[in-house]
Amino acid sequence: MTAFTHPAPVRTTCPYCGTGCGVLGGASPVTKGDPAHPANYGRVCSKGAALGETLALDRRLLHPVVNGARASWDEALDLVATRFRTAIETHGPESVAFYGSGQLLTEDYYVANKLMKGFIGAANIDTNSRLCMASSVAGHVRAFGEDIVPGCYEDLDEADLVVLVGSNAAWCHPILFRRLTDARTRRGTRLVAIDPRRSATAADCDLFLPLRPGTDVLLFNGLLAHLARVGALDTAYIERSTAGFTAALAAARDDAPDIGTVARGCGLDPAQIDAFYAAFAATRRVVTVYSQGVNQSSQGTDKVNAIINCHLATGRIGGPGMGPFSFTGQPNAMGGREVGGLANQLAAHAGFADADDLARVRDFWCAPRLAERPGLKAIDLFAALGEGRIRALWVMGTNPAVSLPDGGRVRAALAACDFLVVSDCVVGTDTARHADVLLPAAAWGEKAGTVTNSERRISRQRAFMPLPGEARPDWWMLTEVARRLGHGDAFPYKTPADIFREHAALSGFRTGRRLFDISGLAALSDAAYEALDPVQWPVPAGQKDGTARLFTQGRFPTADGRARLIPVRQAAPANAPSLGAPLVLNTGRLRDQWHTMTRTGDVPRLRMQAPEAFVAVHPTDAAAAGLRAGALAEVTSAWGRAVARVSIGDDVATGQIFMPMHWTDEAMPGGSPGRVANPACDPISGQPELKHTPVRLAPVALGWEGLLLSRRRLRPEAIEHWSRTPIEGGHAYRLAGAGSAQDDLDRVLALLGDRSGRAELRDARRGVFRCSTTDETGRLLDCLMMGAPGTLPDPGWLLATFASDAPLEAGTRRNLLTARGGVPAPATGDIVCSCFGIGADAILDAVRAGSRTTAELGKVLKCGTNCGSCLPELRQLLALQPGIQTREQPCPSLS
Repeated sequence: MTAFTHPAPVRTTCPYCGTGCGVLGGASPVTKGDPAHPANYGRVCSKGAALGETLALDRRLLHPVVNGARASWDEALDLVATRFRTAIETHGPESVAFYGSGQLLTEDYYVANKLMKGFIGAANIDTNSRLCMASSVAGHVRAFGEDIVPGCYEDLDEADLVVLVGSNAAWCHPILFRRLTDARTRRGTRLVAIDPRRSATAADCDLFLPLRPGTDVLLFNGLLAHLARVGALDTAYIERSTAGFTAALAAARDDAPDIGTVARGCGLDPAQIDAFYAAFAATRRVVTVYSQGVNQSSQGTDKVNAIINCHLATGRIGGPGMGPFSFTGQPNAMGGREVGGLANQLAAHAGFADADDLARVRDFWCAPRLAERPGLKAIDLFAALGEGRIRALWVMGTNPAVSLPDGGRVRAALAACDFLVVSDCVVGTDTARHADVLLPAAAWGEKAGTVTNSERRISRQRAFMPLPGEARPDWWMLTEVARRLGHGDAFPYKTPADIFREHAALSGFRTGRRLFDISGLAALSDAAYEALDPVQWPVPAGQKDGTARLFTQGRFPTADGRARLIPVRQAAPANAPSLGAPLVLNTGRLRDQWHTMTRTGDVPRLRMQAPEAFVAVHPTDAAAAGLRAGALAEVTSAWGRAVARVSIGDDVATGQIFMPMHWTDEAMPGGSPGRVANPACDPISGQPELKHTPVRLAPVALGWEGLLLSRRRLRPEAIEHWSRTPIEGGHAYRLAGAGSAQDDLDRVLALLGDRSGRAELRDARRGVFRCSTTDETGRLLDCLMMGAPGTLPDPGWLLATFASDAPLEAGTRRNLLTARGGVPAPATGDIVCSCFGIGADAILDAVRAGSRTTAELGKVLKCGTNCGSCLPELRQLLALQPGIQTREQPCPSLS
């Protein structure tokens, strides 16, 4: 572990989702929620609670690397500047690009955008926020004239009806979902989930609409038409504060003339739609939460506007407990947008289409070469890289080889890149393997700056650990390269506070009608910046406090002050299923993992929920494909192939499958759905359609399977199929091959090397092989089991043995080599509470013993008493038990 230097806790902000929870770190590896932070009031989810377990230096990139060899900072930065300058002089400024991340702090983002757009003179800087928030941005701009989230988290506490569309908030924004369920308990807030998949969120809501994938526009056009039919519109608000209503309503009526049409198109029961529409029409305080299920679509922008149209037409925006609410995916996606982080934006919410905006940014930056047109969005950027139009690329804090769709094409483009720079915290990512230059970036806990969460709240990330090795903040690297390119006068920064003050000053420079304005913070001293409390923008000059809700007076940052209702029509997803690819692949996040697992993937208790990449399949589709639970399946599309373990259940509907996004080649080669996902994009936002790819499923034929437990971190690349999962004391590797175990045995044994204390058992008749190695004290170092598929013993007892450093007892040593295995560990079932490792079986035992509420389960097992992320699943388990009637159970209807 790294050294901790602060005896007192340091107030900082969690680096995971866009909730923006305050956390305390400093005196020990234990992190806790900050009870004073208004985003979470001390609560943290399972990932936030485990932040202290992610701070080890085991896989950290600690010094610059050039062409595979350690280099000095001067050597690395000189080479970066030289190669970028050569590309610019030879092929023009649009031959270079940056690709950033919502993990960057606002100060990092600001310097990157200023360098690329202001002084290199091209707008080729995009970010992985393109994959999560671009459609929301485009929808906001079309409706409001600016990228604005109108409401605040208090609206979740004060709403009477909350509609969650394409949002598995129970897993992806668990602290916000906890606020919703608390509001349901406290004041009777009703919750509606709209999603193709029965997620943890959907299972914990009062009404669930499992709509057909891609039909959100039809559903909300139907709602708008229904609101007009039943006289639920706010005509005074429409006339006073909006434009475009007549055309929007006409489009909605053409799409959805009646509930029957909506039901047939969305694949829903008309009674479900009627209940949802009636509740929305009768409820003044309605919040509609939407997230990646809406955004990640070839019609994502239209989906956003279909939702916003319903709020504008009823005047349900700008007041307490009401409004459309985009839940941000990444911790600083909004901060990135504030400084122009996307290729079609300029800093301070300026745009390329407005000559005044261009002049404002050019004049403030004194940047005569300011880019004057949008750059390449993510999908197009990597296509240009593959075609050789981008000659030099700098990737910052992200792993596009895994996260982007059409992953094979992206990997090929990275491999072919003339000059690739990667700045990251860790070594060995799928993208970093292609880099010519690796730059060691500061990580969470080491870097300082600001982030902005889903409710426009700017919070400080503060350093509470020293920079390890030669790691440096991203803004520092960018500033050093800018100086080497001859722009030193424009990049005089010495601290993050210097950058923040300039960013804040630009936001108030000739703002016009823009609402993004934090110029009230532009004169902060270093001490005031260090002490900055969380604050919601806008904070204009002369104002100290933030602004919770916007549009309260029905005025918008458009030329005429009116919001726009946008006429939208239902359209099919870009790629339809076929006989060759009859299933629809949906991708998403898990509760206990974050993106490509560079932090969360090495925490054993966070991997308990899902040790391997999996594909969730309905029993009907599993039977049709000849798949059994726990077997390996091949997922194939027109764009690529992935391999994952089969999970069978009815959470996904027939005709659909689900794969989580997190797995990389470091954890399970072939397990990333990015290898399969199609690259079709929304034509307005450029956001890819990660929720709808036609695929086919087939079993993977295996001749043998194996389990290897080792103290060492390995990459068993000679093995056809493998995965790595951290366990207490080391790592567990699942191994498999299509040939015979005997044919592959030498390759497997090579993983162990020439260990002393090695013992073997070979049973050719039964096809069983066992091997163990120990050190001179008798401590277990490695244990290997191989056999026919489905014949390996339950390894639970072995995991407990491996977690101990004690010398092996004689009986345990014999068990390691017997084909019968050891004494089975008590069954736990699927892990529900990762904080305390509580499985479903233990929970059901407690229910049978008399526990009837989540509070009673918490007293007996502690589950649900730490972060609360598992409470939705606990309620589901309780609700499924016959004879249990608790007030916690979701209501059967909205009545």
